[in-house]
Amino acid sequence: MIVTLTPNPALDVTYRVPGWRPGASHRVHDVTERAGGKGLNVARVLHALGVGVRAVAPLGGATGERVASDAAAAGLELLAVPIAGETRRSIAVTGDGDATVFNEAGPVLGAGEWAAVLAALDDVTGPGDVLVVSGSVPAGVGTRDVADLVTHLRERGTKVVLDTSGPALAAGLAAGPDVVKPNAHELVELVERAGPLPTLLSDDGGDATAVARAAVVDAARRVLTGDAAHTFAAVSLGAGGMVGVSADRAWWVAAPERLGGNPTGAGDAAVAALARGLDGGAGAHDALADAVALSGAAVVAPLAGDVDAATYERLRAAVVVHEMEDTDAAH
Repeated sequence: MIVTLTPNPALDVTYRVPGWRPGASHRVHDVTERAGGKGLNVARVLHALGVGVRAVAPLGGATGERVASDAAAAGLELLAVPIAGETRRSIAVTGDGDATVFNEAGPVLGAGEWAAVLAALDDVTGPGDVLVVSGSVPAGVGTRDVADLVTHLRERGTKVVLDTSGPALAAGLAAGPDVVKPNAHELVELVERAGPLPTLLSDDGGDATAVARAAVVDAARRVLTGDAAHTFAAVSLGAGGMVGVSADRAWWVAAPERLGGNPTGAGDAAVAALARGLDGGAGAHDALADAVALSGAAVVAPLAGDVDAATYERLRAAVVVHEMEDTDAAH
């Protein structure tokens, strides 16, 4: 069983505005609302793939009720943990092949509310299960809490996939999850906590040159130490594909074609693929290929949490995983 935790869920509101540009007045073609937050998006993708998944999320207020209602309508098995604060909203404005996202901060969780989230996770996870911790951490939850969560679940025999950012990512990684999925800039932030890293990546993290990929491998190896020495890092380079790094091997894979659409759910689809691979015992090679194909299929789907099945099948058959030689990862 795969379980997803969305620490800071949201009601995702998407405005489709062709030709959108800042400072101008526009007519909105259509508006959609759905249960969101990265962990819920992961759960939605897994559910669409026919994978058994259960979602856990703290929810509060009228917005939280709308999130729970939409999740139920989508057929998601959601364990909602009641909280006093109002669940946040996330606003995405999609234009011609891109998206601009406005994320509200969300409520503050009290210590008792976070303890209730942990108790819910204990109820629905066990040895051999996979827990995906995905998305931002709400105010009131400290980075030490994230590390303790990873440690506690792994001690119970649950495998952990971590997809967050900033101090929560650093703390959670130090506790040794099985898989971590930063993007290139998040990885650079991790390394720079221990000292400057030469900037060899493009500003958007999408430079797919061999030099940039080697820099990613070097950075990952610098953080996969201590309790995280066993962790597999899948580093997203956006349009440049994904680099996978273990203690002694590295791979690179990219989609065989450039895809346009709404990229906001691509990372969540990749995490869904990685979690499915971990749950099914897939090797790094297959998990990375699946992650890139599924994330590409998410880009061409209109909403985060959706994937285009035909695109996924086409990409999955065409992606090629390249194992990087030791010389590729040397400066």
